Amino acid sequence: MPEAAASSPVDDSAKEQMPTMGFLEHLEELRKRIIYSIIAITVGFFACWKYAENIYDVMQRPIMDALHANGLSAKLVYVNPTEPFNLYLKVGAMAGLFVASPFVLYQVWCFVSPGLYRNEKRYVVPFMVSTVALFLTGGYFGYKLVLPAALVFLIGYGKAFQPMITLTEYSSLFLTIIVGMGAIFEMPILVFFLSLMGIVSAGWMWRNLRYSILVIFIIAAIVTPTTDILNMCIFAAPMVALYILSIAIAWLVHPKQRKKRAEKSS
Repeated sequence: MPEAAASSPVDDSAKEQMPTMGFLEHLEELRKRIIYSIIAITVGFFACWKYAENIYDVMQRPIMDALHANGLSAKLVYVNPTEPFNLYLKVGAMAGLFVASPFVLYQVWCFVSPGLYRNEKRYVVPFMVSTVALFLTGGYFGYKLVLPAALVFLIGYGKAFQPMITLTEYSSLFLTIIVGMGAIFEMPILVFFLSLMGIVSAGWMWRNLRYSILVIFIIAAIVTPTTDILNMCIFAAPMVALYILSIAIAWLVHPKQRKKRAEKSS
């Protein structure tokens, strides 16, 4: 039998589309992407450092509004002389991370993409745009709705006492809520990759919808800074909506569904 017949064109095409890397090559690639990301975040930090005070002015508006609403002195305190300086360092670092996030996400894609088929690599632009957009949307949702509601409840509940809210405590609460909501809004991206690899399917997610909603409310009860039902629902509502959106994404990108659509179009 001729050598040309030993391997089919389909096998050759599959080999072309699925480049393989050894374990050490994966480690080297990961190291390179991490170094590039750290450099980008460092550059972003120095670019944002001089605007740290302006950024913090925006950060403290929710707590100022909540204190004003309860007739309290709208001023935070600090108990250590280094606290304001450390706060601005933290603010500059977080702002630098946001600025560098598109480049960092691109590094994540560069690390993941060698394991994808050639036709799947066209998702790079939707991945970049949707990941950044969802994270910013989640952060904005936390800033405009979740954080103010939590602060009004907490400060109003303790209005019989004189609050002494420190810079560090407030900034930690702020970052926990904003970054936490940004991460929660990345659920469709996680489901996208899990579905793309065939790990989860739309049918499985739909069949387990009731249990997923229960888990979502348990997570919301854990991460919400208050104990009232309203704030828990504010946390849980977008998570439920994102879960339903993720079911549609799983249906679109799961290998079985893509195969069915390819068979119908052929």
